[in-house]
Amino acid sequence: MRVMSPAPDPHLPELLTCDVLFTGVGGGHAPGGVVVSGGVVAATGDPAALRASFPHAQERRVGEVIAPPPVNAHTHLDMSAYAFEPLPYFRWLPEVVIAQREKRGVAGALAGADELARLGVGAVGDIVWSPEGMEALLAREDLTGVLYFEVLGTFPAKADDIFAGMRERVERWRRLERPGGLRVGLTPHTPYTVSDRLMRLVGDYAAGEGLPLQIHVAEHPAEGELFRTGGGPLWEHRLPALYPATFAEVIGRAPQPELTPVRYLDELGVLAARPTLVHMVNVTPEDIARTAAAGCAVVSCPRSNAHLGCGTFPWADFVAAGVEVALGTDSVASGGSLDVREEVAFARALYPGLDPRLIVRAAVKGGHRVTGTRTPQLRRGDPWHSRFVWPSATLPGLPVTHPDVTEEAQT
Repeated sequence: MRVMSPAPDPHLPELLTCDVLFTGVGGGHAPGGVVVSGGVVAATGDPAALRASFPHAQERRVGEVIAPPPVNAHTHLDMSAYAFEPLPYFRWLPEVVIAQREKRGVAGALAGADELARLGVGAVGDIVWSPEGMEALLAREDLTGVLYFEVLGTFPAKADDIFAGMRERVERWRRLERPGGLRVGLTPHTPYTVSDRLMRLVGDYAAGEGLPLQIHVAEHPAEGELFRTGGGPLWEHRLPALYPATFAEVIGRAPQPELTPVRYLDELGVLAARPTLVHMVNVTPEDIARTAAAGCAVVSCPRSNAHLGCGTFPWADFVAAGVEVALGTDSVASGGSLDVREEVAFARALYPGLDPRLIVRAAVKGGHRVTGTRTPQLRRGDPWHSRFVWPSATLPGLPVTHPDVTEEAQT
């Protein structure tokens, strides 16, 4: 005969326990606990201390993580209709991004926004590819965060015209912003798809206007090779009509053995605008030091980097340098979903030696710092919400590193 567990007494407080607790402040607890009484948070902290302080509380394990809802600090919502397909980077670009380009657009962006709203995301940092997508997403009242309009252009002679058109649009879009809603930001796509002049113009404008910035940097090891040599796979796979004759013309200087994308942005003066740097997988100790000195935050996308064979983000090194780290899912096509809780689960498996409190904190406070939004807190006297208990994420096996990843990317 099966013995039924007694129903909890609604008049007694409950001690809800978990593997990781992050209240929105401090460093978190592992394990952690929250005492809830009458629908209100009575205390938070280490379960042992809470048991001693609340001996009559009914204890119940509720899951792996208790924390405010996580932030998806970097994604491409307009690719939400794409099919997920993990492939080596230089196969993924033509076989997924280009092959499925008819699926990219406003419909995908709105479907992705619907999914984020369903997941109860704390905030979002989205890369917006088209003006139509920006206008459609700015109308959303169920999300907060930043919509970063993507800027591209490798020819320095065209920089002023591209910038003027971008500025006109941004000034019009900013009039559509609502307090507490989505804000307009900018993303000069990468250091190798934006000319040095355009990159400076965008960086200076964003700094002067207080606009948030994101830049994809050092995602694949081939990016470092391009800045060191002016050639390599990225240059070989480019569309020649979209580039000058040499890479030196794009960046306004000759590539050199010690040049990296981060050093280039720093010496160009762009890091002074404190952009958020996305990916930052293939970096040097000097790159990390420059990032820290500039006060830039970093967004890591662990699943996307693994699925595309880009390498592993050196998380512990950035933490040691005092760099704020946030988490993003990147596109559905490379990350697999828009659920940051799955990103956290993946990261916990990928970094077994890293304190899991750092990973959860990155998904919450790191994300809110990147998007400039307020971090909710679990404090004594605040209402308790079931959304603070994160559902357990399904974690597939970690992928095998793709054969096109160099040894440098794996270290």
